[in-house]
Amino acid sequence: MSIDHRLSPEHEELRRTVEEFAHDAVAPKIGEFYENHEFPYEIVREMGRMGLFGLPFPEEYGGMGGDYLALGLALEELARVDSSVAITLEAGVSLGAMPVFRFGTEEQKQEWLPRMCSGEILGAFGLTEPECGSDAGGTRTTARLDEATGEWVINGTKCFITNSGTDITGLVTVTAVTGRKADGGPEISSIIVPSGTPGFTVAAPYSKVGWNASDTRELSFSDCRVPAANLLGEEGRGYAQFLRILDEGRIAISALATGLAQGCVDESVAYARTRQAFGRPIGANQAIQFKLADMEMRAHTARLAWRDAASRLVSGEPFKKEAALAKLYSSEIAVTNAREATQIHGGYGFMNEYPVARMWRDSKILEIGEGTSEVQRMLIARELGLSD
Repeated sequence: MSIDHRLSPEHEELRRTVEEFAHDAVAPKIGEFYENHEFPYEIVREMGRMGLFGLPFPEEYGGMGGDYLALGLALEELARVDSSVAITLEAGVSLGAMPVFRFGTEEQKQEWLPRMCSGEILGAFGLTEPECGSDAGGTRTTARLDEATGEWVINGTKCFITNSGTDITGLVTVTAVTGRKADGGPEISSIIVPSGTPGFTVAAPYSKVGWNASDTRELSFSDCRVPAANLLGEEGRGYAQFLRILDEGRIAISALATGLAQGCVDESVAYARTRQAFGRPIGANQAIQFKLADMEMRAHTARLAWRDAASRLVSGEPFKKEAALAKLYSSEIAVTNAREATQIHGGYGFMNEYPVARMWRDSKILEIGEGTSEVQRMLIARELGLSD
């Protein structure tokens, strides 16, 4: 199959708009937020006014009527400057709003999507638990339906949940065991829990290596009650639902990782042109030139990979393998490019005043979040017809 990865005029206009916003509005301010571990509310509000949180959703729900390729373009341009801002958008769309759009009732869509698309509120996805990270099927959080009150009663703990504790977080979609299958295995469902619901506790922000201007928290539920109507999708189908959400999300993370990798190139080329050593710019040295050539090659290839997966998703074709390939490759080359960028910058690359130091700290989580590199290799092997 031949896929044309050249952007349409509309997609190119969006890319340029976000590129300008990232350099003019994000780059000058984000370093201070990052070092102070503060959530950049004004930047996020501006992203909402631009319609970025509504990019892949229909206009009838307050969206921009775009597609997943549009979302990926925005994420890549933001991540070229900062990953905290990019992951806030990625999680808000792919993990917060997309489950409601894909599986929600019309009433749920009308209630939640317009406010999420505008950036008025953020949504989060409560999947990961302390003792079952990659093994999401081992979910221990439970939800039982109280027939007398018509409410779900939720108990359990979630960890590493992005966008879950900001002042504008509106809901968290939680996966929970709601019953048992005939073979004794867990029957997992997804349930919407609005912020502020009694019994729903949000912990203090984590102290993280990177993504320090994004919000990541542990959540706990103690006899937390929500209406039965807050069930998202079919009861017992939560596991299948989140697999679909993660397949799509891997494309978004790949676009983000590509942006970080390209940002490392941008910063390193600029530095190599101006940094003098032994009487000439270090960019005149072939060793530096070859490093930069390899960095550009990796970023370019990652871009082709995520755009291929996004094009397949948009056209309704199977994309699971391509999404895993893109996520695996782009996340690993993001780490490599960040390491090389730091090396090119020398001692300055170890100083937080330089963006590459932030990129170095932000890159590693890309090999872990939304499916580790090991999980991606497992998925690719399965798609090749190899059983485990």
